[in-house]
Amino acid sequence: MNVKIVETTAQVVLVGGGALQDKVLREVLQYAKVVVAADGGANPVLSAGRMPDAVFGDMDSLSDDVKAQLAPGVLRQVAEQESTDFDKCLRHIKAPLVIGYGFLGRRLDHQLAAMNVLVRRLETRCVLVGKYDVVCHCPPSIVLDLPIGSRFSLFPMRRVTARSEGLRWPLDGIPFAPGGVTGTSNEVSGPVRLEFEATGMLLILPAEHLDALVSSLENAPHWPVPA
Repeated sequence: MNVKIVETTAQVVLVGGGALQDKVLREVLQYAKVVVAADGGANPVLSAGRMPDAVFGDMDSLSDDVKAQLAPGVLRQVAEQESTDFDKCLRHIKAPLVIGYGFLGRRLDHQLAAMNVLVRRLETRCVLVGKYDVVCHCPPSIVLDLPIGSRFSLFPMRRVTARSEGLRWPLDGIPFAPGGVTGTSNEVSGPVRLEFEATGMLLILPAEHLDALVSSLENAPHWPVPA
């Protein structure tokens, strides 16, 4: 079945069925006019007083009662079981930035799967929001304006090297890799500038820096998408 995608020039908020706080959900929903839910994420969106523009997934976490509340055309079933609902959503969204909430904090295996999708879906830039942190896949280069002393963490999902300015412990010349050297618990010492020679690095910041991260990503270049 050909599933209609969500295509927009605006930011999209994507809501999952993981750990959610009503107050944070309402704050996140203010970021975009377009709201997409991943399967059971439709329930908290409706409870927050918002009708999702689309709901993607295999619908195994969506009750008949919630389905009945959805407007015609919102439900877009993706029946295959080889990918997560988060992955199903990202590959059916075309937008400059997706802000995902409800994909971190409840199950570690789901969090790891979501982070794996972040580095695989180069065509869709996404920031995941959790209770304490925000995380995204690093672009080829990025400039960030963050308070001095802010926690600044990087975690490699594949082997990658980098160059940096504005960090207490510079990244230059370090061979980052899973099972090897990681970049967690660094600290901001000035205006941050990062460059990466390959894809695969996750950036993890305290949740209060979401606005700064979103602003920086809007001006950052994109990785080439493989044909």
